[in-house]
Amino acid sequence: MTERIIAIIPARMGSSRFPGKPLASLLNRPMIEHVFRRTSMCQEVDEVWVATCDEEIKAAVEDFGGRVIMTSAAHERATDRVAEAAAQIQADIVVMVQGDEPMVTPEMISAAIAPMLDDRSIQCVNLAHRITSRDEYLDPNTIKVVMNETNDALSFSRAPIPELEAAQLDRLSVFKQVCVIPFRRDFLCEFARLAPTPLEQVESIDMLRVLEHGRCVRMVPTETETHSVDTPEDLSFVEAAMKHDPLILKYHERVARTGST
Repeated sequence: MTERIIAIIPARMGSSRFPGKPLASLLNRPMIEHVFRRTSMCQEVDEVWVATCDEEIKAAVEDFGGRVIMTSAAHERATDRVAEAAAQIQADIVVMVQGDEPMVTPEMISAAIAPMLDDRSIQCVNLAHRITSRDEYLDPNTIKVVMNETNDALSFSRAPIPELEAAQLDRLSVFKQVCVIPFRRDFLCEFARLAPTPLEQVESIDMLRVLEHGRCVRMVPTETETHSVDTPEDLSFVEAAMKHDPLILKYHERVARTGST
């Protein structure tokens, strides 16, 4: 049986580190539009939605032809926002693609989905990318993850885990979370019913709720280098990195040709 797969992009204007960042201009388009269009290029994804509590984001997304579901303004976690939206849409698998990941590629999303298509017992997947710089390793905006031998997550933290000397980064594999996260829809709805947990609240990391309730997060390493946007400085870095991105040319040409997504 073919599984119906949707992607939901959570977005809100009230980021403490970068207010209004979903609508920040990135190569002459709102950042959220880049995430939407690049996610829409994934062949396995049947529909892409934006989940938001802000009318400004709703208007911007509808202006470029995207679908929007309005959600509560009370959510503190992106996953809870996505769960509220997913409850209103028929799907088997829901891929959460964070709205601050404008460098996401269709291939990354396909790689994240693949384990769930191969093994129905897997309820949640998360991409991970190797950290190679000490600055990134020490950056609290970078969520670090440690895994077991079968690539299930053991823990996530904004602190530098595992504790390493600078030289050890070259010898040991240290990974960061990349926020492309497929869930089985039933498990996503269950996540929203689970009580928030102490580590989740201290670290402000959604996936810790999954682990603290005794569930598994399967990690999938990706070689694709991306950079999330947490600050205006990140936006400048990403804009420079994306200037010659061939994916941008594809959706610029498509929009110019059809006037739609």
